[in-house]
Amino acid sequence: MIRDTSSQDAVLTAPAGQRGKRRLLWAGAAIVLATVAALLVHGWRNSEHSVSAARLRIATVGRGTLVRDAAVNGRIVAAISPTLYAASPATVTLKAQAGDTVKKGDVLAVLESPDLADALKKEQSIYEQLEAEVARQRILARKQQLLAQRDADTAEIDRLSAQRTLERYQAVANDGVIAKIDYQKAKDALSSAEIRAKHAGLASTLEGDNVALELKTKIQQLTSQRLTLANAQRRVDELTVRAPVDGFIGTLSVANRSVVPANTALMTLVDLSKLEVELEVPETYVADIGLGMRAEINTGDVHATGKLSALSPEVVKNQVLARVRFDGAQPAGLRQNQRVTARLLIDEKANVLLVQRGPFVESEGGRYAYVVRDGIAVRTPVTLGASSVSSVEIAAGLKVGDQIVIAGTETFENAARVAINQ
Repeated sequence: MIRDTSSQDAVLTAPAGQRGKRRLLWAGAAIVLATVAALLVHGWRNSEHSVSAARLRIATVGRGTLVRDAAVNGRIVAAISPTLYAASPATVTLKAQAGDTVKKGDVLAVLESPDLADALKKEQSIYEQLEAEVARQRILARKQQLLAQRDADTAEIDRLSAQRTLERYQAVANDGVIAKIDYQKAKDALSSAEIRAKHAGLASTLEGDNVALELKTKIQQLTSQRLTLANAQRRVDELTVRAPVDGFIGTLSVANRSVVPANTALMTLVDLSKLEVELEVPETYVADIGLGMRAEINTGDVHATGKLSALSPEVVKNQVLARVRFDGAQPAGLRQNQRVTARLLIDEKANVLLVQRGPFVESEGGRYAYVVRDGIAVRTPVTLGASSVSSVEIAAGLKVGDQIVIAGTETFENAARVAINQ
């Protein structure tokens, strides 16, 4: 028979003071538990809904710099991609095919226009005729000037002869050798010769001015015809379509030996040495964007920056086309029509209240936000300011450190208080 240890056990009695402390500890714990339970029950009774925290996204309000931006899509395009047109109705003979690499000045197509060729020959004939008329007018002007000068010189000789005759008469008049009437006739002859000489000189001057004016008129007609001939020659030269830049033929818009009207697109030439980004900007951002605005370009492993260099004046399908020119050297590895994403940096505001952007911005027009306090989301009026792709400015209603529900509020049904289950 195995004996137990009951004979060795002894009952110890705790001191009276220690028992009192233990009872106080148990009583305090019970009071705390009762208070917490009461608060939980009170919160649950005041809340209208209960939502699991796993279905929500909660963010903390902070202070920082808000970069207002816009995320848009676009594609890589050639900065220089001229479209070549037919200058006049003609028959097209193509000298290059789509995809051919060409150099500046290479002949790409030849247009045949008999009307322009005939017009050039006509203008050339008129020009040569006017050239002959100008040369003839020069000869005529010299001839008329010589005749007028001859008349003036003859009149001057007659004047000198009459003057010498009068001088001889004056020398012997006092001696009574000649009659007085002959002396008076000699004086009258001199006066008449002087008048004729004077008029002949004036007539010679006027004749010179007249022939000079007629020659100038003919020269002006020749100059005008020279411009007309140059224009006709230019139009004929335009029938030979040449490459304006180095590149390759992108597309052919007409078939070989086809007859086309004036201003018909013939082909598109693409210069891949200079690329730009063509962005499709939503109409809502049009009032905020402008030339020179910074942009960040991303496509695959390529990350680059640029500036807005062009903006379309029209809206097509609720979008506006914008061109971005790369900063510095063009990134390598880009291809024509390659799709890209871009971030337009519209504005920058420093030291503002901001919070991570979420669906709450669009909910109820962004006038309310659910602030989380002690496991309860309270519907609070707020005023939102500028927004970016990732953040939104808090203009009023919240403070630094507040936690708000930024996603998942669609199940709250606009309740004033919502309990959040952990």
